[in-house]
Amino acid sequence: MCTTTPTQLALLLTAFGLMSVGAGCIRPCSIAFGADQLVKQDGCEDESILDSYFNWYYASIGISSIFSMSLIVYIQDNFGWQVGFGVPVGLMFISAFFFFAGSSFYIHVKAHKSLFTDLVQVLVVGFKNRNLVNPPSNLGWGYYHKKDSNLTVPSDHLRCLNKACIIIDPKEELNPDGSALNPWKLCNVDQVEELKLLVRILPVWSAGIIVYLTVGQSLTVIQANTMNRHVTSSFQIPAGSYILFTIISTTVWILFYDRVLVPLLSKYTGEPRGIRPTVRMGIGLLLSCMAMGIAAIVENIRRSVAIQEGFLDNPTAVIGMSASWLIPQFVILGVTEAFVGVGQMEFYYSLLPKSMASFAMAFQTLGTAFSGLVGSLLMNIVNAVTSSRGKVSWLSSNLNRGHYDYYYWLLAALSLLNFFYFLVVCRAYGPCEKPSNVSDEREDLKEALLAKSREV
Repeated sequence: MCTTTPTQLALLLTAFGLMSVGAGCIRPCSIAFGADQLVKQDGCEDESILDSYFNWYYASIGISSIFSMSLIVYIQDNFGWQVGFGVPVGLMFISAFFFFAGSSFYIHVKAHKSLFTDLVQVLVVGFKNRNLVNPPSNLGWGYYHKKDSNLTVPSDHLRCLNKACIIIDPKEELNPDGSALNPWKLCNVDQVEELKLLVRILPVWSAGIIVYLTVGQSLTVIQANTMNRHVTSSFQIPAGSYILFTIISTTVWILFYDRVLVPLLSKYTGEPRGIRPTVRMGIGLLLSCMAMGIAAIVENIRRSVAIQEGFLDNPTAVIGMSASWLIPQFVILGVTEAFVGVGQMEFYYSLLPKSMASFAMAFQTLGTAFSGLVGSLLMNIVNAVTSSRGKVSWLSSNLNRGHYDYYYWLLAALSLLNFFYFLVVCRAYGPCEKPSNVSDEREDLKEALLAKSREV
């Protein structure tokens, strides 16, 4: 029996760590960097292309996932792990080569200083100034703002954060050129509004955790192992490959939505994306509930067939029921991810300023990570509660004695509650618009006052 040496284990863990760091650097930044390439010469974004960008970005992820989970897995199974890992290494070198080869054609947006530092400064200064009284919202002289900023007055929501940009003593807090002398004692309006946006979209982000929990369910692999997976007499689909139906349906639906439905829907809704991002996410939440309901019904039938065939105490036995019955729930989950995933990216990118564009993908990745933690916690709770007093757990290793169908019904109920929670969050959030141009509002007010003075 082969044993792993500490050196080998350290090398393996280092490789995993480098993969995680690389993925963390690429995923959050790639979507924002790609969107930067759509900026016109006048500095504005090409909205017609940007509307399709998020759909095609997500579709490209799906296509690459299909490629990696089919061809790469086949190579690993048939030619060994050395070749299986060598092929991705070669592909990454090719990818890096083409990326750097085109660097001279890229549009480079001026780097912003640390966003996290800005957000922390608002919290620190706001706490220091917690006892101050906010100036009237229709006056801009009491708030510090950058000269090139369109925002001169902070918004009215989350007014407690407005105290971070109140000017207490201009002589001690401002330089001769009007800039802040110490950013840890005085923040500008833009910083405050960025933090407000981040806080306001957190509830919308949290509504996606349950969705990614349902999409990432791995129990279906155990189910598929006990079902007839043969497509022909000599070929059967590997149990772990059924997730491909989710990825394929995600990719196909995104392309169909972007090329067919968006032009049709935009004529009736007036929305360049066909429907608003929040509506898109809401549809996805309902579909996740439907998928879990179908999963519960299929598992109930599978369990009944296994018991009828005398496999109650033989969970590894293959029953006569076809594993194709699992495909509908995978397809619906794929469409769910297409609605929620792309809808979230559109929502974040349309609201967050350019300095926070990388948060779009980072938020989605963070939601996937949280769903894994929530899923593990939920399974531990269900296992502990249902196995009390000597009962067989719903999530027993013997799935024929357990009740995976009850667990799926629980997920369906949580998905439905999550949908109603999302409705409440959307209603509380209000219209999905970026902060208004306050300077324009003040100019309108100024014109109105001048007109009134002329009348007098």
